[in-house]
Amino acid sequence: MYRIGTGFAFLNAMYTKTTNFRRLTRLLTGSLAALCLLAPGIRTLADSFTLPEQLIGVTQGFLEFTVEDYLATTQTPGRYEIQVNNLDPRLRMPLCSQQLDASLEGSTPLGRVTVRVRCDGTAPWTVFVPAQVRLMRDVVVMTRPLKRESVVGEGDVALRERDVGTLGVGYLTQLDQAVGLKLLRPTVLDQVLTQQHLEQADVVRKGDHVVIIARSGSLSVRMPGEALDKGGLQTQIRVRNLNSKRVVKARVTGPGQVEVAM
Repeated sequence: MYRIGTGFAFLNAMYTKTTNFRRLTRLLTGSLAALCLLAPGIRTLADSFTLPEQLIGVTQGFLEFTVEDYLATTQTPGRYEIQVNNLDPRLRMPLCSQQLDASLEGSTPLGRVTVRVRCDGTAPWTVFVPAQVRLMRDVVVMTRPLKRESVVGEGDVALRERDVGTLGVGYLTQLDQAVGLKLLRPTVLDQVLTQQHLEQADVVRKGDHVVIIARSGSLSVRMPGEALDKGGLQTQIRVRNLNSKRVVKARVTGPGQVEVAM
């Protein structure tokens, strides 16, 4: 009796498992069939929208072309980096019946920029895509701190790569634009120098005795003088001719030397 009962219990368990498996199989088969029927609809749904990735790609290509054209037109050397900001992944714009149009919001393609991506098709729409464009150039920076009115020496400055889109105007790209000039304000290590930081260093001081050189073609006459103003190279100052006592305007050409035209 025990064996027969065990046999019936075993057959009953096998029947139950087989029945459940068949039900699960039918359920999975039906689900897969439903998915297969829905798949074309899903593809059609995806193809009917312009996705964020497409908008980012259009913006990237437009900015690359615009920046290349800007650098060529302005004859500006350097390398650029473009970073397009991520868009909301839930963004779904209708598929455009025409080619998308991109334009720049603003006058320069450097720094923080916004690109307007527009569809002019049967269902028009516009999306504004933010981006960051960095223009990397070698500029003059300080290699050590200096006090106000210090004269910049060759060892005080170096060329370092910086994003000039964040610097504004007036940055320097050659060391000789800074060497020999006087600082109008104190500077710190690694500071980017601009034209607003510098002025000509005085090579002639008020009260200095100078040599006045009067030139006319190949003829030159030298006479003693006294500086009535201070001045840097190529600046004009007032000078008194110690022989004639006349005061004239002269151009500083070097330490203790000025020049006037005859």
